[in-house]
Amino acid sequence: MYCVQCEQSNKGGCAVKVGSCGKTESVANKQDVLLRVMLGVSVYAHRAALKGARDAEVDAFTPHAWFTTLTNVNFDRSRFTALIHRALEMRSKAHALAERAGADLADLPEPATWNPGITADEFAAAAPFAAIQRFMDRDGPSVTGLRNLVLYGLKGTAAYSEHARVLGTEEAAVSAEFHRISAFLATDPTDIDALVAESLAVGALNLKVMEMLDAANTGRFGHPEVTHVRMSPKAGKAILVSGHDLGDLSALLHQTAGKGINVYTHGELLPANTYPALKQYPHLAGNYGGAWQDQQRDFDAFPGAIVMTSNCLINPEIKGYADRIFTAGPVGWHGIPHVKHDDFSAVIECALAQPGFAADAPEETIVAGFARNTVMGVADTLLDMIGKGEVKNLFLIGGCDGARPGRNYFHDLAMATPKDSLVLTLGCGKFRFNREDMGNINGVPRVLDVGQCNDAYSAIQIAVAVAGALGVGVNDLPLHYAISWFEQKATAVLLSMLHLGLRRIHLGPTLPQFLTPEVLGVLVDKFDIRPTGDVQEDLARMLQAA
Repeated sequence: MYCVQCEQSNKGGCAVKVGSCGKTESVANKQDVLLRVMLGVSVYAHRAALKGARDAEVDAFTPHAWFTTLTNVNFDRSRFTALIHRALEMRSKAHALAERAGADLADLPEPATWNPGITADEFAAAAPFAAIQRFMDRDGPSVTGLRNLVLYGLKGTAAYSEHARVLGTEEAAVSAEFHRISAFLATDPTDIDALVAESLAVGALNLKVMEMLDAANTGRFGHPEVTHVRMSPKAGKAILVSGHDLGDLSALLHQTAGKGINVYTHGELLPANTYPALKQYPHLAGNYGGAWQDQQRDFDAFPGAIVMTSNCLINPEIKGYADRIFTAGPVGWHGIPHVKHDDFSAVIECALAQPGFAADAPEETIVAGFARNTVMGVADTLLDMIGKGEVKNLFLIGGCDGARPGRNYFHDLAMATPKDSLVLTLGCGKFRFNREDMGNINGVPRVLDVGQCNDAYSAIQIAVAVAGALGVGVNDLPLHYAISWFEQKATAVLLSMLHLGLRRIHLGPTLPQFLTPEVLGVLVDKFDIRPTGDVQEDLARMLQAA
């Protein structure tokens, strides 16, 4: 195996039997095969779309299949065997659709006709033909790095698209554009300018997808409200839900109503406590624990059942909770029970058999719920504070957290920001500083929790609205970005920011391995991307730019 798709990859890439994330060589190989087949699916789907034809089943399977290949999502080798079989069926179906539509099927790229076999052994033998080393040797690191930028951006976009799709929101135009960009990748392009352009096209697509997801979440659960979220447990039986999926959490809350079980969020699901339709359940007891990288400690100490709804899963067999954790959606671990069709009865049975919390812990709360609707509801107040000089700078500090050294940078930067500034935060990077008392400005908390990583759409809308009200461009605002990069969702969000022309983004704590110095040079020159460095030096540069 060889993998460089996330920040925790070994130096030079994970080229070992088991990657840093716990992904085995067998699973990594099957993921490569699955993606190569999925590029072929998109070749036919794109050519059919040019003739006005689409297949809803193909479009629905596509984001789910891509989602399973993200970092820390699915480690189940048997599930990937089934996914490849399904992908081959979808490729045949898309091929037949294109033929019926009269599409041009000449000059098909390799993924459209590639035969990886049908058995696990055949998939293993075919894997080298789908692995990125093959293209690295042939096309060089810069071209391969840019292709990976498009590929990993599409992975993140697929994840957000799947989050929206399972809530009933999808658009044919979005599927068509996803297939178009995937079909472009299927040709193994080598033109640098074309690859940069398609990277920005992924950013544009992801922005639309995040808008769809925002509409799906708020349409079903209401707009987030400013909420004091309990961060300490209550006495009683307990279920912990981690990941991102509000739909899974909603179904679980409904099924546990009246059963004497408290339900807690973990990690990226903390903002779920601010949605009106979820807050109506009195047994939604608050948030337990911190960011995803702390889950083995958090899950081991949690005296109840655990559900992982999406990324990011860490090996559940190392600690003592493998017998009380369940996966849902795209998530999988070999031998761990998987929730199907929103039936959480086994989870409930497990929770009732666990001891639960013996007593209430001292109450601790944090304030959350500052999504776009909340902030824009007090836009006049915010603009007035900016106009009077009471708020001189805005900082967006957040993103995907991780375990490697250097991530205290984001805590230290937040704590160093001037007292006359507001800090918008999102993603699990917020756990670096969201329990710190950073005070307020005229009663407005200095730290405004915008939500999950996908709520970058909210943060962008806030910035655009403030810039419009002040009659300036977004890059002319005293708004500074420090983005914690970790995996493919963060790549998609970064590409959306670049698509919007946002500049001077500080990105860290380490830059993606798949981007060569030459490619980074292009991004630095075009967008003034800056690697995170010394906190005080970076802060001085930010404030000087304002």
